[in-house]
Amino acid sequence: MIVDTIKEKMCVNKLVATKKEIILVEGDMIVPDSKPDILNTICTSGVICIYKKEILEGKVKLEGSINTNIMYMADDSKDKVRGLSTNLDFIESISINNCKENMTCKLNTNLKSIEAKVINGRKIGIKATIEVEINIYENEEVDIVNDIQNNDSIQVLKQNVKVNSLLGVGETKIYAKENINIDNIDNLAEILKTSINICNKDTKFSYNKILTKAEAEIKIMYLTEDNRINSVSARIPVVGFIDMQNISEDNILDIDYEIKNIILKPNSSEEHSIYVELEVCVTASVYEEKNMNLIQDLYSPTENLEFNKKKIITITDKENRSEIKKIREQLNVEGLDEKNIIDVDIIPTIENENVVGNRTVYEGQLELNFILSNSELQVDTRRAKIPFSYETENSCEDMNNNIKFDVINKDFIIQDNNIVNSNIDLRIDTDSYRNSNMNVIEEIEDIGEKSTEDYSVLMYIVKKGDTLWEIAKRFNTTMDEIVRINGIDDPDMISIGQKLFIPHYQKVFINEYE
Repeated sequence: MIVDTIKEKMCVNKLVATKKEIILVEGDMIVPDSKPDILNTICTSGVICIYKKEILEGKVKLEGSINTNIMYMADDSKDKVRGLSTNLDFIESISINNCKENMTCKLNTNLKSIEAKVINGRKIGIKATIEVEINIYENEEVDIVNDIQNNDSIQVLKQNVKVNSLLGVGETKIYAKENINIDNIDNLAEILKTSINICNKDTKFSYNKILTKAEAEIKIMYLTEDNRINSVSARIPVVGFIDMQNISEDNILDIDYEIKNIILKPNSSEEHSIYVELEVCVTASVYEEKNMNLIQDLYSPTENLEFNKKKIITITDKENRSEIKKIREQLNVEGLDEKNIIDVDIIPTIENENVVGNRTVYEGQLELNFILSNSELQVDTRRAKIPFSYETENSCEDMNNNIKFDVINKDFIIQDNNIVNSNIDLRIDTDSYRNSNMNVIEEIEDIGEKSTEDYSVLMYIVKKGDTLWEIAKRFNTTMDEIVRINGIDDPDMISIGQKLFIPHYQKVFINEYE
């Protein structure tokens, strides 16, 4: 006979696998006939677009491209600096154990390096290194028994646990469009370099919807028809709604932005502007913090019970934090005489991670690529590194931290003797959580009554590791009876060597179906 129980639903968002992988992307580009021959490349930059990710049995398949800009020195006395743009496409399958269809995937990508080398005056070879971090999650609906109905004889041991139950996952695609104006005196010849960063992320809950607000910060370096290098910056709103039921501001929200496609196209020379269109996928995962009183064990002095225990892994103590780290450093960069800084590419990397007590210390560096020019429009590059460290406080020792870095502000001032004052603001987003192993009871079945003989009381001496629950269960009695007979004030406070009187029944199993 199935015992009547009260059940509570919980959605477990279990981290099944995590993997970091380096993807190498290579390709060739033929210089269009309208462009002069290449003498040498100056710098290469790119923006990663992931337009498809597919979760398959044992692997994740990624399809995307690197929107690439190449600045080069022309083999022509008239044209000194020129630019090329191309899409470097890639398809990659990454093997991941325990990965299955219908699971969910969180993806972080970082363009570690990209370079272009001259094969001949009309052909360039491009090599890029993408660092990919993949987290695979499995969502499982679980019915958890948390109370017994209509049976006072069943003794129940409960434990209060705090879990983060997944309420839902939703996504939306946002198309952000803008005409970015350049100086009226500039007639744009070609785009030399582009950088795009999603910043100022914000969310609001409203009527079963999540309002996602962010900005795409775009910086475009371009060449004018009279051979000047100029740049323009703009911020395009990225705003959308994600439908999701039964959510509130008390919930914990994870938001991920992925750039899926980029279109940059100069408008007519009379308009003095550049058309920019972005396709951005925004994914939201919403968690509810639940305090649950879970049954850990049970028995009955009068009935024989069978029940199944299931071990599940879920997350708890989830928290999202954001911090701005200000990095102020003086750098010695050789070869700055009579040169201006056009732009600086910054790539943050983590080199080491150490857990010290309740804190995690990250040691990393900022890789800087300075793009310089002089009055004769000769462009050159210099590289430098700035070490940095970051500490985050953990609520317990076994916390997992996912770290994301965004450069939200940068300023560089050239001083005398090749000294550069560097002012960099680094935004650090930390997603913290702890994996929790829980034993949950699914079904309880009464398989027969227990028949008792004469009542007796025995003496028991408490041993190391004993609890009142285990003693009562062993001798087929109840904690309440032991507490009553022995006058115990606190059931959680028994000591080794303590003598306890145990009310005890000799019991014989009777099958109710005989």
